[in-house]
Amino acid sequence: MSKQKTQQGSDTDQKLYQEFDKFIQSKKKPLKQLSRGDIVKGTVVDVRPGSIIVDVGYKSEGVVAGKEMRADNVDIEQLRPGSEILVYVVKPEDEQGQLVLSIRRTQQYGVWLELEEALKNNDIIEAVVQEANNGGLIVGLGDHIRGFIPTSHLDANRIYDGSKTAGTGNTVQKKLTELVGEKIKARVMELDRERNKIILSEKMVTQARDLERREATLHKIKEGDVLEGRVSGVTPFGVFVNAQGLEGLVHLSELSWDKVDDIHALYSVGDEVKVMVIGISDGGKRVAYSIKRLQRDPWSEVVSKYKVGDIVEGQVQKVVDFGAFVRIDTGLNGLVHISEMSDKLVRDPRDIVQDGQTVKVKILSISSTERHLGLSLKLNNTSRVSRYQAESAEDTSAKMEDIAEKVDKAVEEAIAE
Repeated sequence: MSKQKTQQGSDTDQKLYQEFDKFIQSKKKPLKQLSRGDIVKGTVVDVRPGSIIVDVGYKSEGVVAGKEMRADNVDIEQLRPGSEILVYVVKPEDEQGQLVLSIRRTQQYGVWLELEEALKNNDIIEAVVQEANNGGLIVGLGDHIRGFIPTSHLDANRIYDGSKTAGTGNTVQKKLTELVGEKIKARVMELDRERNKIILSEKMVTQARDLERREATLHKIKEGDVLEGRVSGVTPFGVFVNAQGLEGLVHLSELSWDKVDDIHALYSVGDEVKVMVIGISDGGKRVAYSIKRLQRDPWSEVVSKYKVGDIVEGQVQKVVDFGAFVRIDTGLNGLVHISEMSDKLVRDPRDIVQDGQTVKVKILSISSTERHLGLSLKLNNTSRVSRYQAESAEDTSAKMEDIAEKVDKAVEEAIAE
């Protein structure tokens, strides 16, 4: 009996030693070192309502729970203990010391790799507009990954349609909302997988396209050509126009034959316009356009419409020390010299007329070459008209030359203002 007990005790001790050896050997195996973002293969240990326990060879088993179980490429209902599956490491260790895993994010991982490649190679990607807010557009990139396109990085043509009210907050928001469901080609500006941040730019695509168009346009245009374009900027000194990818300036003096008091009343960003190329310099870096040269020049008809001696109605545009400028037709201004304001001595033209006042004037002279009208408030002085005609024909009057110089200077100042 004692020998039998001794034999049983020996067998038990042997099993304990074997188990102890296995334990020691297992401790010698290095544990996996996991970091957030790793994708590893694991074995399903248990499938529970709302969670899956997975062994990935880490110091503790991991859990996949909630929305992290959803994936288009994995049928969760078919998983059984022993099934092998790829999982994404969300947290190597949470507050309870548990490994947090995701099946859903393994599917997203491929999209992130594509985005990183697109950022590296400056590739164009396609996104679908899902939402719009005050700052821009939220777009879908596939597999529940969303990015953001700021309004400032959208093609201006999507926001502005040429209406004078374009650019107001309500209008822009309405236009952004109308884009929901549309596909947009964009480039990746900023990418941060840890913060789940994806910033895209449509403008980076359109600007590159415009650059190609610009070079093509530069090679085929010349001064005098007429192009169609859109207003890309409005400034106090003129408007910028992008025509076939070539951006240039329409200076204030080239907007209209008439004096322009308020550019914003005439043009807004996005307006479609026709322009004439009047200058190209610095290899195309500086391009000058004109709008007024495509409009009717009022001087082309002034000779046939008006004649010396006519009495017409006009509006005082500006009073200066030597007289007053009066507009008698669209884009057609003349000078009433201080000596033609009254039969009496006039020391200050402002004592006779004021800006904006409607007056009747007599045409004393018409000079098409100098684009100059000589006007008078002395309506009954016919001899003065004859003398003006004689002085203009003979070109001998130093006084008229002096007036012409002053007129040219004043017109330039008026245009500049």
